[in-house]
Amino acid sequence: MLKIFKIIIFFSIIILSFPVNAHIKHYENLNLVEFEIYRNDKLIGKHVFSFNKVDDKLYVESEINFEIKKLGVVLYNYNVKGTEVYKNGELVKFNSKTSQNGKKKHVNLKLEDNEYLIDGSSYTGKAPKNYTLGTWWNHSIVESVAQISAVSGRIIKQKVTFLGKETIIINDKTYNTLHFNFSSTDKKLKEGKKLNTDVWYDEKTLNWVKASFKKKGNWLYKLVRME
Repeated sequence: MLKIFKIIIFFSIIILSFPVNAHIKHYENLNLVEFEIYRNDKLIGKHVFSFNKVDDKLYVESEINFEIKKLGVVLYNYNVKGTEVYKNGELVKFNSKTSQNGKKKHVNLKLEDNEYLIDGSSYTGKAPKNYTLGTWWNHSIVESVAQISAVSGRIIKQKVTFLGKETIIINDKTYNTLHFNFSSTDKKLKEGKKLNTDVWYDEKTLNWVKASFKKKGNWLYKLVRME
């Protein structure tokens, strides 16, 4: 019981110490973040973020490309391009286009009258401003009760569990991390729609360094470059 209490207190301190706007300002000095994507221990693609500060706005462009092959034949390909725009630490606009094995998906989001207006392939409507875009790089997602899918605009109500501090090694580099699990609170969702993702953030910088989940295989994101 004492151990659980300490974890709750530690998690609370993390949340209270980093308001949302502070998170965004914390990342303004980043230029590029690159992840390798593995499925069943096989490298299948990359996820790359680029950061560009212009006056009072921060532009975060992301691109995901991967393909699954068998005997040299492409069975599945996935491509996403998205742009997040932050002004004074707030997400004010987001657009993305996705090709999921030929199926097209999209999200067009803007902040208006203190709430998000979403036009997505899975959801069109409004969302509270305290919902976080599910692109993972921004550590403030651990504070949010829901995330907005960056692929389809779907609202994903979430439970965030702090699993403790963990030392991990990626490409011969050691990271002291904070390990979280993100899971769906809606138990009525089909298994393929449920969120169940483990994410690791560097304890000192709060940069995203690793993620893993299971969905028709074991998936792993590993940080390979940060500038």
